[in-house]
Amino acid sequence: MAQLLLIEDDPTVRAALMRTLAERGHALTSAATGMNGLRMAVDERPDLVILDLGLPDLDGYEVIRMLRAVSSVPLIVATARDDEDEIARVLDAGADDYLVKPFRAVQLEARVRAVLRRQRGEEDDLAPIAVGELRLDPRSREVTLSGAPLDLRPKEFDLLYYLAVRRGQVVSKRELLTQVWQTPYGGADKTVDVHLSWLRNKLGESAQEPRYIRAVRGVGVKLVEP
Repeated sequence: MAQLLLIEDDPTVRAALMRTLAERGHALTSAATGMNGLRMAVDERPDLVILDLGLPDLDGYEVIRMLRAVSSVPLIVATARDDEDEIARVLDAGADDYLVKPFRAVQLEARVRAVLRRQRGEEDDLAPIAVGELRLDPRSREVTLSGAPLDLRPKEFDLLYYLAVRRGQVVSKRELLTQVWQTPYGGADKTVDVHLSWLRNKLGESAQEPRYIRAVRGVGVKLVEP
């Protein structure tokens, strides 16, 4: 049984989701504001947070930013906002999945199970990885290059770690989108390109002069030793 925290201001939606998720074996607490939700996420340490973006006190995007500063708890956004740029912004801020209202409760519960399954799978295989002078520790989510720490955003770490686990293998952008961002949506290749560009910059390289991240034209990218 998973302990879930639902941050949703609409009492009707909140009651319906809590009822259906409880019927599927989950334990739930809830908050109607962003600040209360943040406090509960820190104090109660739930297994997963479900967040609506349209909150009365804080925009959900700010809630994600503030939560990610103190916690890596899995997070699913469930909202009526369906703008592609907004979806990309929220996922880049650290959300693990994004579900657009209206949706069926069975869809949300499936997303919850999938995110928790990925989280537990990651915890089962958390050995540090070394690629050349690059070191990644999935437990602490820390990365160093030649001993110097790299300051990576959550999705930058996820992307680099995914490539590092498969070092030497060519990975398509579609696979990166599906496995790292978990939600394939239109225009997402640009998001992958932007994150790869940010990573290259922090690794001290460029697409024209690659060291670790090498593009394979028409196929994808791979992480290699320099």
